[in-house]
Amino acid sequence: MKVIHTIAALKSLLSPIKLAKQKIALVPTMGALHKGHVSLIKEAQQHTDLVVCSIFVNPTQFTDPKDLEKYPRPLEHDIQMLKDAGCNIVFMPPVKEMYPTQEDWHIDLGPAEFVLEGEFRKGHYQGVTQIVKKLFDAVSPDIALFGEKDFQQVLMIRHMVDHFKMSVELISCPIIREDDGLAMSSRNINLTAEDRQHSLVLSAALFYIRDNFQRESIATLLTNAKAMFNAVPGVELDYFTIANGETLQPASQKSQPNLVALVAAKVGQTRLIDNMLLF
Repeated sequence: MKVIHTIAALKSLLSPIKLAKQKIALVPTMGALHKGHVSLIKEAQQHTDLVVCSIFVNPTQFTDPKDLEKYPRPLEHDIQMLKDAGCNIVFMPPVKEMYPTQEDWHIDLGPAEFVLEGEFRKGHYQGVTQIVKKLFDAVSPDIALFGEKDFQQVLMIRHMVDHFKMSVELISCPIIREDDGLAMSSRNINLTAEDRQHSLVLSAALFYIRDNFQRESIATLLTNAKAMFNAVPGVELDYFTIANGETLQPASQKSQPNLVALVAAKVGQTRLIDNMLLF
């Protein structure tokens, strides 16, 4: 496995791969890797000849400087995990490599940019699409893989790809959960033992929605799910919604296609997100 730090070195390494008409996959990450990331690597290996994983904590997508500062960066752990997973190339650039000069970025991502995460983290998805576009330009992958835990992020990246008419195929992969249901996340490392127990309300509420979706009305489902949060100390709910998976607008009828339940909550000092597909 090779570790590369510059775009020029990456392009030089990938050039003969492309000339040989071999397929390249990109798995973009911000590090602090877990089994969810490994599942993306394994899925990528099923589709392509070579897998590139990027590790880059992107400053432009953080709306709170303190959040950027405390984001976990266990690089030795990450490198070993990728080596064990059979990743071929790790692209780990410094900030100056990706942002050599000050630049303005704004593209139309549609109304879904401004709801849910977009409402609580204004400008977040502009930063996400900015760095993903840079990574796509650096790697020119045939496919790129993302986890479904960041459901809205995948939707925004799809809009960005459409905006620039890029040829990359996006594959979203199922959420990987701990044995007790908690969605794997790089931020879970920040949970205290008590917070970790309290955090289970996110997945418990989503499983309740899934298991009772055919029996209860949307209004009843949401009322009962939100009541579950009120019963757990140290958890502050930002939103819990059942929405259209394309527009992220609240669903009024269960007969609508592509419904998804989405939740965000602050557990202690750590903000977590999760979702459950209902189709």
